[in-house]
Amino acid sequence: MKILVLGSGVVGTTTAYYLAKAGHEVEVIDRQAESARETSYANAGEISPGYSAPWAAPGIPWKAVKWMFATHAPLAFRPKLDPAMWRWMAQMLGNCNAKAYVVNKGRMVRVAEYSRDVLKELRVETGIAYDERQRGTLEVFRNQKQIDGIAKDLTVLDSFGVPYEVLDRQGCVAAEPALGLVSEKILGGLLLPGDETGDCFLFTQRLSAMAQDLGVKFRFGASILDLVTEGGRVTGVTTSEGMFKADATIVALGSYSPHLVRPLGLSLPVYPVKGYSLTLPVTNADAAPVSTVMDEAYKVAVTRLGDRIRVAGMAEICGFDLELREKRRATIAHVVSDLFPQGGDLDKAEFWCGLRPMTPDGSPVIGATAVPGLYLNTGHGTLGWTMACGSARLLADVVSGRTPDISPEGLGIERYAA
Repeated sequence: MKILVLGSGVVGTTTAYYLAKAGHEVEVIDRQAESARETSYANAGEISPGYSAPWAAPGIPWKAVKWMFATHAPLAFRPKLDPAMWRWMAQMLGNCNAKAYVVNKGRMVRVAEYSRDVLKELRVETGIAYDERQRGTLEVFRNQKQIDGIAKDLTVLDSFGVPYEVLDRQGCVAAEPALGLVSEKILGGLLLPGDETGDCFLFTQRLSAMAQDLGVKFRFGASILDLVTEGGRVTGVTTSEGMFKADATIVALGSYSPHLVRPLGLSLPVYPVKGYSLTLPVTNADAAPVSTVMDEAYKVAVTRLGDRIRVAGMAEICGFDLELREKRRATIAHVVSDLFPQGGDLDKAEFWCGLRPMTPDGSPVIGATAVPGLYLNTGHGTLGWTMACGSARLLADVVSGRTPDISPEGLGIERYAA
């Protein structure tokens, strides 16, 4: 089949690669000058199946209220006269209960665990390198309440056979030796040894080149205007560079996906949640993280990427605003300087923000739609890098009419119809 993939972030690029591997003729369209120049550019660097969990969880509404008055709050809300914002928030609140949390986390872990396995296969097959490490994620807790709060997550991890270790202070230092310099600030931790790290931008750029070697065409600098339909079927897309036709079209535009499919009567509840990052050079390798450390108190991850440290987190609900706010920089800078005070040079840090495409239940939207010829691969939120390879191969199987390795149940847009 001739297939169009709209978007060349990590999700779009992996989708194009696996479709080409399946024997399809693939063309990717993106408004940027190269792959991974938006949300995939400077994310946290985590490939964290074990940390896959919906933001919609019991107790989150009350926490959100308290965070409004905190100096380094992990969540900020800037209300706008945007019906999509309020509709998405209402749906998210509707998922903040124990029953929904277990269902949603189960879906996310299913995709994320599969995706990590697919990525491992890809490394073996291609030798792709992207400052990768396979040394796990350490979630650190600063107080007993945080430790007590992980019980529900451990139940889901057990049900999926995800390995983990609950650590005391000494165990955390053994896993991340640089924390020995600030061990008094940590009470315990949760180690997820199956998690990985890596530079998402570097990965996407290199996979883009491999996809082109397979015959995939990348059309950069073309703004996508609208979908073309004939007889109720999507047959292509109109862009600033003209019209392109195909047998199937896949929307992988992250936060911008709903705008494109709405004229076709599809209500896709994906909304941007802005995240921030700092990337700073390592100045003392012994005082820097060896993998990813997630600070539960601030919801900020500190990740080692080669000779750099990536510090990322925050959630700012403010629409499509890309302003770099110094208050957010102060929070993520505080975390890295608090946990790894001698590890990197903050004066040389690159400050960045991106729009995470979040669904109200946390799970991505992968699969066919009610409109023939139109497929979705979007809504991965903070886990686009974690879920990219698995989501791409799952969708490639669906498009190709093959039975996927994992069940696609509960991942399609139809789950919102109810």
